[in-house]
Amino acid sequence: MKQTSLQGIANKAAQDKTYRFRNLFGVLTAGFLFWCWDFINRRASAGVDKLDAVAYEDNLIDNIQQLAQQIKEGTYRAKLVLRKYIPKAGGKLRPLGIPAIADKLLQLAVAKLLEAIYEQDFLSCSYGYRPGTSAHKAIKDLTGELKSGKYHVVVEADIKGFFNAINHDLLMDMLAKRIDDKPFLKLIRKWLKAGILETDGQVLHPLMGTPQGGSVSPILSNIYLHNVLDVWFDEIVRTHCVGRIYLCRFADDFVCAFQYEKDAQRFYQALIQRLARFGLEVAEDKTQIIEFSHCKARLKTKFDFLGFEFRWGVNRWGKPILKRRTSRDKLRASIVKFKAWFQKHSGLPKKILFAKLNSKLLGYYNYYGVSGNFQSLNNFVYQVKGLLFKGLNRRSQRKSYNWKGFKELVKCFKIAKPRILHAF
Repeated sequence: MKQTSLQGIANKAAQDKTYRFRNLFGVLTAGFLFWCWDFINRRASAGVDKLDAVAYEDNLIDNIQQLAQQIKEGTYRAKLVLRKYIPKAGGKLRPLGIPAIADKLLQLAVAKLLEAIYEQDFLSCSYGYRPGTSAHKAIKDLTGELKSGKYHVVVEADIKGFFNAINHDLLMDMLAKRIDDKPFLKLIRKWLKAGILETDGQVLHPLMGTPQGGSVSPILSNIYLHNVLDVWFDEIVRTHCVGRIYLCRFADDFVCAFQYEKDAQRFYQALIQRLARFGLEVAEDKTQIIEFSHCKARLKTKFDFLGFEFRWGVNRWGKPILKRRTSRDKLRASIVKFKAWFQKHSGLPKKILFAKLNSKLLGYYNYYGVSGNFQSLNNFVYQVKGLLFKGLNRRSQRKSYNWKGFKELVKCFKIAKPRILHAF
C-alpha cells in the first residue's frame, strides 16, 4: 500500500517536471511510519535520549503512534543531534551527527517521499546514495567512458567540507520548486537547525550544513548538488564546450572528462565561480586538471576516485590499457585500521579471531575486488598477515610463533583469499 502511494507520487513527478506537491505532510501517518520502520538499521547508535532501535522497538506501537500524533498536532520537536567523530586518513576526524531514533525514523519517512519525487529529476551522472546504483556502477560507467578513447583531459574534483557548507536558505528554495507544503518543509528546516551536542557537552546551533548521519541528509545533499552541479553541467557547460564532456559524481566527489584541454580549463575556472555562488569551494589538495589520454599511455598519468586509482598503461603488446587499483592513500589507511583492530582484538580465542578477521577481509574484497585489482588485494593480505603475526606474538612476553609455526596456524584456521567480485 505504501509502495503504491509512493509510486503514485513518482508517476506524477515524472509526468510533470514543474508540479509542486501539496499534501506530503499528510502522508506521515502512523501506518506510513510503521512501513518505514522496516528500513531502520537496528544496529544504529543511540542518540541523545540513549534509546537505540532495539529499545524503541520494545514498545513500537505506542512509540510510533505517539510520534504520529505529535506530527499531526504540530507538537513534534527535533531532539539535539549527538556528535561523534570517526578517524579519517591522515589522522583527521570525520564528524557524524546521530539523531534520536524517533527523529531518525521520521527523517527516513521524509526521505522516502523526497526520493519518490527527485528520482524522477536526478540525472544519470549522479550515483551516490540512490536506489539501484552504487559506487561500483559509477566506477564501471566511468571506466567505460574513459576506455572509449573520446577524452584526453580529466578534472578530478572534491568539494571542501561540503556537508558543513550547505546553505539552508538556498536548499529550502530548491525544495520549494517541487514542494508547496509548508508543514513538510518546516520539518526539514527543523532538522537543519537542530542543535548539535558536542562531545564536550557544548550545544552548537548550525547556521549551515546538514549533519552526516541523519537519514534525510544524503538525499538533501544530492538535491543541492543536483541543482548546483549536475543540471548546470548538463545544460550550460555542455553547450559552451567544443568537444565531448562527461561528468561522474558520487556525493561531493566527482570527475569530469573532456575531449579538449581548453574546455577543461574553462570549466575549472567556471566551476570555482559556480560553487562560490552557493557557498561552496573546491578542496585544492584534491582538485586538479590532468592529461589523461590513451594516446599518451606511457606517461602513466593517474587520478583517484572512490578509493581507486585510475591510470593508463600499456599491455605486453604496447597497446594502451586502462587500469584500476586501490588508491595508495586508501591502502595505507586500511592497513592502519587493521593494525588498530589487531591491537584491540589479538587476545581473542584464535577461532573467534580468525572468524572476525575473515569477515573483515571479505568486506574489503567486496568493495576493492574489481577486475584488474588482484595484485593490490594480494599486497594488502600479505601486509595483514604480517600484522597478525606481530599481534599474536604480543600476546605474551615470550614469542609465541616463528614463521613456520605461524604458517601452520594459518593453514589450520584459514585466511580468506583475495577474490575478484566485480568483473567489468
